Amino acid sequence: MLRDITGRSEDSLELPGPQPLAAIFERYAQEFPRLLQVSSSIVFARNQQFSDRSTAVYDGDEVAFLPPVSGGSGRYTHQIEDQPQGHFFALTREPIDSSQIARRIVRGEDGAVVNFEGVVRNNTKGRATNFLDYECYESMAIDTMAKIGREIAAQMAIGRIAMVHRLGRMEIGEASVAIIVTAPHRKPAFEAALQGIDRLKRLVPIWKKEHFADGEVWVEGEWDESVLSA
Repeated sequence: MLRDITGRSEDSLELPGPQPLAAIFERYAQEFPRLLQVSSSIVFARNQQFSDRSTAVYDGDEVAFLPPVSGGSGRYTHQIEDQPQGHFFALTREPIDSSQIARRIVRGEDGAVVNFEGVVRNNTKGRATNFLDYECYESMAIDTMAKIGREIAAQMAIGRIAMVHRLGRMEIGEASVAIIVTAPHRKPAFEAALQGIDRLKRLVPIWKKEHFADGEVWVEGEWDESVLSA
């Protein structure tokens, strides 16, 4: 959404000295007044960490302005595999192979494997959908996915968790995201998978554009309250 407003996905800026994130956003809002219309829903990040608008920015810092989430080489453009725990987190521009991922993380002590897949449906509120496009702030997205997965694994009686999100164009019926959980017993596996997708949708900077026969739109979701109060 912000890229469409500004016509760019990234920029470099020289400042006379340290300035708060809010002041930097204001500089761009002066150039692109439409940013003010969406400013209340924008979350800020400094060096890939969610940050308060008053946070100071210094020489060499990386700043990101993130609209609400909708929620490389080889198969995965980015991936994190925790060892020896066995958790797996990845972004990909190829079809998600959930069976292969499940085989990757299952162990002999596991009695349950739960696989949740979010798939592209053919309509939104009765409006026919042709296809979807997903984009994200990739380096921050993969780190946030790993943080969510590790927290869930530490809090619940599961074995391992994998979270994989697809980027780029997706056709009707294709999986856009997969949350796979192994555990000795089924109940915590189901609960962990549900918590995983719920938190991913509200915390990971990934955006969805829906393409219809008569137009296209970036889908605006909402941030988790913990981010808004950062």
